[in-house]
Amino acid sequence: MQDETMRTVGILGGVVAILFGIAAVFWPQLTLVTLLYLFAAFVLVNGLFDLFHGIFTVGKAGSSWFLKLLLGALQIGVGIYLLRHPHVTFATFILLIGFTLIFRGVFDIVVAFADKMTATHRTLLVISGLLALVVGVVVLFQPVSAGVAFVWLLGLYALITGPITIAVALDAGKK
Repeated sequence: MQDETMRTVGILGGVVAILFGIAAVFWPQLTLVTLLYLFAAFVLVNGLFDLFHGIFTVGKAGSSWFLKLLLGALQIGVGIYLLRHPHVTFATFILLIGFTLIFRGVFDIVVAFADKMTATHRTLLVISGLLALVVGVVVLFQPVSAGVAFVWLLGLYALITGPITIAVALDAGKK
């Protein structure tokens, strides 16, 4: 039951990422508030996925359940903050996006080598982690100069990591 729940939550997270990516790429003239709400939903779903995954793997050998709980709580906190403060400054929004992606990237890479998993799962996590790190750093250091490219960058990140998240969820069920 837990594996099936984790697979379902993972697939849902991937679908939300793909929907966020489509909106960001094909609707680049998004207002800051709309982008904020979309990103908040994206981060909340990812946070819930990590939180559930951490809860379901508490005490399992070869599992980084504590890191998953921590990252899930961080992402949920960022999502709730953004939903409660939709008129944050662009600079604050950029910082939240950049640091969230950097933490996500570091987390994915650490988990890829700390947990017992298939080679496919490990490879997908490393790719996802490296991509999150690169996008997070670019967002932090080039936020305003990119203009619409900033939104496209977030959208492309989501469009790439969405299918990876779905693949990881499906691969996790093959154990």
